[in-house]
Amino acid sequence: MHIAYFRFYEELNDFLPVEKQKVKFEHSFLGRASVKDMIESIGIPHTEVDLILVNGSSVNFSYIIRDEDDISVYPVFESIDISNIQHLREKPLRESKFIADVHLGKLARYLRMLGIDTSYCNMILKKDIVKISLNEKRTILTKDRNLLKKNEITRRYWIRNGNPVEQVKEVIIRFDLKNQIKEFSRCLDCNQPLIKIDKSDIENELPPKVREYQQEFGRCTKCQHNFWKGTHYSKMKGIINTFKI
Repeated sequence: MHIAYFRFYEELNDFLPVEKQKVKFEHSFLGRASVKDMIESIGIPHTEVDLILVNGSSVNFSYIIRDEDDISVYPVFESIDISNIQHLREKPLRESKFIADVHLGKLARYLRMLGIDTSYCNMILKKDIVKISLNEKRTILTKDRNLLKKNEITRRYWIRNGNPVEQVKEVIIRFDLKNQIKEFSRCLDCNQPLIKIDKSDIENELPPKVREYQQEFGRCTKCQHNFWKGTHYSKMKGIINTFKI
């Protein structure tokens, strides 16, 4: 029987039982095991890990653990420069793009309200979420731990909060999105950017009261839906104010 010593940092502790959170603990094992396999056996999806230090030196997932190794495991760094050491995830995108799983429809809509590029479909399959993430270089936002364990995924984040407003705050903080927020610049239904359009070009499409009182309009480049600052605008502005951090 061999023993290794583990310490997990920051949000990786969310996956651990209370007695193992934010402390160094012993983990017994038999035979040969890679650090990746052992981390996952403890309950941490390997896709949540960006940096592993063994006895003070950075290693990759294939490292074979030895008796009495001292192992520190860190989560993905989105806004801290660790380029001089061996991190395991690709450098984060400067302009973050997301795809939300089927459980996060309200989060997706709120992020779009803030102008954050967020793909979402309430009928999408897991395999298609992975495909879109890889093809479009989108970070997967999910409540499904099993989705995090797929080896091919390189960008993903497990949402901790259950409340949609708190989920938005969580994502903004985690991915440092404050400078990317552009309120009401994206279609809430299909996620495409809105463009300004002259009232004269769409006058025949507008309800009479809107035509009479509104002067500024945006139009979705995909679904051609028109947007203006009506009664719904004040309500959405109030929701956005709850996101302020």
